[in-house]
Amino acid sequence: MSKPSLRFADLFAGLGGFHVALTRLKHICVFAAEIDRGLQDLYHLNFGIRPASDIRFCWKDVPEHDVLCAGFPCQPFSKAGSQSGFSCPDSGDLFDYILKIIDRHNPRFLLLENVPNILRHAEEATWRRIQECLGVRGYSLSSKKISPHQIGVPQVRTRAIIVACNLGLERFRWPELDGSVHDLHISTVLDDPRPGQDELPQTYLRYLEVWQEFLDRVGGDTKMPSFPVWAMEFGADYPCESRTPATYDQRYLARFRGAFGDSLAGKPKRQQIALLPPYARAATRSFPRWKVRFIMQNREFFATHRENLAEWLHEVRRFPPSFQKFEWNWQRGSRTVWDKVIQFRASGIRVKNPATSPSLVALTTSQVPVIAWQRRYMTVRECARLQSLGDLEYLPASKTRAFKALGNAVNADVIELVAERLLACETGISHNPRKRRRNLVDTCAGG
Repeated sequence: MSKPSLRFADLFAGLGGFHVALTRLKHICVFAAEIDRGLQDLYHLNFGIRPASDIRFCWKDVPEHDVLCAGFPCQPFSKAGSQSGFSCPDSGDLFDYILKIIDRHNPRFLLLENVPNILRHAEEATWRRIQECLGVRGYSLSSKKISPHQIGVPQVRTRAIIVACNLGLERFRWPELDGSVHDLHISTVLDDPRPGQDELPQTYLRYLEVWQEFLDRVGGDTKMPSFPVWAMEFGADYPCESRTPATYDQRYLARFRGAFGDSLAGKPKRQQIALLPPYARAATRSFPRWKVRFIMQNREFFATHRENLAEWLHEVRRFPPSFQKFEWNWQRGSRTVWDKVIQFRASGIRVKNPATSPSLVALTTSQVPVIAWQRRYMTVRECARLQSLGDLEYLPASKTRAFKALGNAVNADVIELVAERLLACETGISHNPRKRRRNLVDTCAGG
């Protein structure tokens, strides 16, 4: 006998990762909310449901449901964001509206997704508040960090998955996960390349050619640095360990060399600062320890390989500052960039194991993963497969909007796997909604 379908509400719906996952399990969406007008249109095209807009104004319109799904905005809790948490003026209060809906309908199951930092944000105060707010409403909670690569999808993108049930989680078990990437390869989500499709610009190909020359000059017997290579430090010796260069006077700085070994002698102070690497120009009293460590490691590396790299420096110094940095993230890989996955980032050119894609975030088009052996960027459809959303008929027409939406999406395969186990707790249990509690603590009141 088949299990009865459950009704679910899809909040902050985006491209519909929760919708895809739960409808695969034969459950029925009774409400969706998404503030972005373009994503509302796509959701309607893909699923036949027109999402409501800002949950702050439509939360009373949510009908009765069994499962509340919410990948609520992560920026307030992300390491890359403001980390202002629930006090964030733009979206920090949205969790309160989840609570309002819970108070109104008491859904049996909650399925939430966010950045992993939410579990330790503000010295775990944020996670404690979530536990308290839901615990006082009668929910048992459990959380786990899961990346798609752990279930066979070639993308490393760890997210916090939070499940809750108001009838207990004694029967719930998290899926077993495989942390290895040995049996994965990003080629499983790729289409056959078409001539001219998303080709890497010639300037970017040149960046890779020059960094390949770096690898060749260093030699295959030399272990690649585990720290990021900052070519600007090759030949530099400006002071950095106790104070920043900006805190010294012009006469003292004249003794040293700036980026790529350019002399600071005979230059006014303003020009001396301009000759430093961009990350070394701050007027702060001192650099953080990690920055000093990277600077000194790069200088030591160059001292060892100066003879082989001195001529090469003339090529790399022509690049934009971001691409004068290089991160080698696969120590066991062959000493070539051309069989790797590449990402051009503000922090440098990152070279990765082709087993998996870098984490999809709300990417700019320039940060989209590059398939080096095909000299091209990944397409929108291929990146959708990394989020297990490749079967969606409609995706944003603009690449910029598409990659932003995919970076904000939940991975449908991860959600499906967890939801299948969570909702299996349904068997043999009849739902008897409790009356709304009125004695909630003030900090957890949803209204």
